Amino acid sequence: MKYLIYITLVIFSVACISSCNIDDLPNPNGPSLEGFEGTKSELQTLVTGSEDLLRQEAGFYYDVVSIIGRDYYFFTGSDPRYTGEVLGKGISALDRAGFYGTRPYYGRYRNIKNLNLLIDVAENSALISPAEAKGYKGFAKTLQAYEYHLALNLQYKNGIRIDVKDPKNLGPFVTYENALVEISKLLDEGNADLQGATFSFTLSDAMKDFSTAAEFSKFNRALAARISLYQGKNDEALTRLSSSFFDINGDLNKGPARFYSLAGGDFPNNIYRQPDQADAIIVQQDNINKLEAGDLRASKFLQRTAPLSLDGLTGTHDAFVFKSFEDVVPLIRNEELILIYAEANIAKDANEAVKAINVIRNKAGLANYSGGTGSAALLSEISNQRRYSLFGEGHRWVDMRRWGRLSELPKDRTDDDVWEQLPRPISEN
Repeated sequence: MKYLIYITLVIFSVACISSCNIDDLPNPNGPSLEGFEGTKSELQTLVTGSEDLLRQEAGFYYDVVSIIGRDYYFFTGSDPRYTGEVLGKGISALDRAGFYGTRPYYGRYRNIKNLNLLIDVAENSALISPAEAKGYKGFAKTLQAYEYHLALNLQYKNGIRIDVKDPKNLGPFVTYENALVEISKLLDEGNADLQGATFSFTLSDAMKDFSTAAEFSKFNRALAARISLYQGKNDEALTRLSSSFFDINGDLNKGPARFYSLAGGDFPNNIYRQPDQADAIIVQQDNINKLEAGDLRASKFLQRTAPLSLDGLTGTHDAFVFKSFEDVVPLIRNEELILIYAEANIAKDANEAVKAINVIRNKAGLANYSGGTGSAALLSEISNQRRYSLFGEGHRWVDMRRWGRLSELPKDRTDDDVWEQLPRPISEN
């Protein structure tokens, strides 16, 4: 059957692609609905395939946004573009066919297409109940919104396509602002589906706290709060947080995640690198220089036995956010939700903003915040806390851009630049 062929190809591609392989990819085609009967086994295969696809090209995504955002540099002898083009060294424009833009972008749309198929099969199945169909659709729409947002983070003012259901008749590109509106609407649709729904499928251990429709709805609302914050809708962000898994006194690391494994045929964490190697993720030095004394988040920076230099750049510490090839990679964590709560409260309730800031500071081993409570002072403090709490998780570049502060990101060489966005992939011309 066609779906078996498709999923086999998906799993093969996921298992074979890592951040060491930089061949460019073609514009993805989607599978056909033909051949599906709508059995729970078929639907489970598509659900599992979507979790696999969450990981596809994720290494490229995190590396590119973290390098541009000056979280870290990728020193490797296999491709000079990581310390050259991606950092803007001596060039005025990025390559529209460059792997650093095409691979993370198409990885997101592969999963969006798979999730479209999941929705279609669930809607047309006579073998599941209406509540079960709603569960599949709510799950799919939530993950689609997540993938669209990652693609939009890369493309920014270029915009992205939202209507991609028919690969032969793709919808137009929509602006950054309109894409956020559409992503928000998709999350609301998914959340409506999740109400009263049943999950008759299983998820990986990385999703163990979100394995029912009610729990998954809290993940959906967390993503929706992030989108509201990006739109500058702070009151809406707070309302959405109240229905999420946000817990100001809870575990900072709670949240849904991508799973990884070293088991035969599975997929190892493609963001982790073994420390103290020649190919290394090197912390940009400004992150170390500006870290407060006693900050426990210093554990994310692992000192090397000797400094490493490449292409006019030098670093003393490896990025050590993920500790092994089997570490999960979060989609969104409670720590981010607390920081969203702080930022959304800046103008509304400075005391609540400071309360949330202090939760983060205290968890990091630091004393309470003692600075000003004006909007500028609080945003500066929240920026600093997001810098270290979310280090290496793909936020710094996006944050500094949405605050209009890209010019503040450090440039270690005189001919470097900080890109505002990646170019639209050439095959999208």
